[in-house]
Amino acid sequence: MKEISTEKVQAKLETGETLHLIDVREVGEVAAGHIPGIVNIPLGLLEFRMHELDKNKSYIMICRSGGRSGQATSFLASQGYDVTNMVGGMLNWEGTVEK
Repeated sequence: MKEISTEKVQAKLETGETLHLIDVREVGEVAAGHIPGIVNIPLGLLEFRMHELDKNKSYIMICRSGGRSGQATSFLASQGYDVTNMVGGMLNWEGTVEK
């Protein structure tokens, strides 16, 4: 499984790189604070909403600590998507947070 640190994600965003961020936390968790520009697809709905994703794009999966996003990364990778897990999740995130 491909992994990326929160620091690297933050650095990429700060340099203006376009990232496709998928937050797999529940709606209430995301409402409490998320990285600007994410798409929220709760883990339990991922199987039913993966058709919204483009296999020609790279995605970074996000959750609270990296566990659920790791599950999402494994699942989507097995379906042919280019996905990377953000290790440490929002607990380690020190960048901008939107509510």
